[in-house]
Amino acid sequence: MNKSAGNLAKDQKKINFVVWALMVLYAAARVLQVFPDKVPILVIVALHVFPPLIFALIHGAMSYRLRGMVVFVVLFLVVGNAIENLGVITSFPFGRYYFTDVMGPKLFLVPVLLGFAYLGMGYLSWTLGRLILGGMQSPLAGWRIVVLPMLASFIMVAWDLSMDPIWSTIGHCWIWLDGGVYFGVPAVNFFGWYLTVYVFYQLFAVYLRARSNNSGPLPVGYWHLAILFYGVSAAGNLLLAIPQRRLVSVVSDPTGTQWNVSSITQACALVSIFTMGAFAVLAWVRLSCHGGEAQRRAPIQE
Repeated sequence: MNKSAGNLAKDQKKINFVVWALMVLYAAARVLQVFPDKVPILVIVALHVFPPLIFALIHGAMSYRLRGMVVFVVLFLVVGNAIENLGVITSFPFGRYYFTDVMGPKLFLVPVLLGFAYLGMGYLSWTLGRLILGGMQSPLAGWRIVVLPMLASFIMVAWDLSMDPIWSTIGHCWIWLDGGVYFGVPAVNFFGWYLTVYVFYQLFAVYLRARSNNSGPLPVGYWHLAILFYGVSAAGNLLLAIPQRRLVSVVSDPTGTQWNVSSITQACALVSIFTMGAFAVLAWVRLSCHGGEAQRRAPIQE
């Protein structure tokens, strides 16, 4: 092993240590959410947001280089904040809602932390879509330019479907003024979410289409990390379904409709298993079947 190869191996070990530490920190945050009366809610929110965000920046830079991740970040922050502000002002495309002060400082009408949450989970959802679709060694071209954003959007919406009633109806991070059939969340919200993240992904896919593609080996373990991180997020919702003594057993939405807290957490746990869990398993299986191909010629965007 020459000196440069040795340095590369050391750098890779440092990166692996950091991303695993981020995953452990995020898992700890998922445990802390079970004790909202013991830990300030803003701390819990921050720990849910920043580990996935930092993971995305490190992990993504290995595949898309720094320039590609800058584009990803700008698209998600700008487009996300614009559409969320539009939603708060006009009710399109999510329904009537507003953000409380639980998530901290806002950029106009939308919490800054929400945009960062988009980034972390948005990157993981995109990566899982890329794995499920296959062909990681090929440039993004042809039908994949449209299909990958469509698939990644479903994976991202699965996250919102698994947690929105918990963070809104129970946690009051945002308030749905007209309530909704899904434990106080309107059904139109999820169509709005799909539209929003599809815009993110489609713009990023168009950007990637114009980029040159260099062959560069990325180990199978690199891809496994993204699947595991997404899986940890899904598993976190299962913890909330564990029977426990609660300060409040019933919550009301602004329309006066009452919802049982245990019913919300258990339903979200089931949704997590059969949507987020299903996507994670499918990505893992696809990687197991095509891992050798991915390792030989995983793309690195310039």
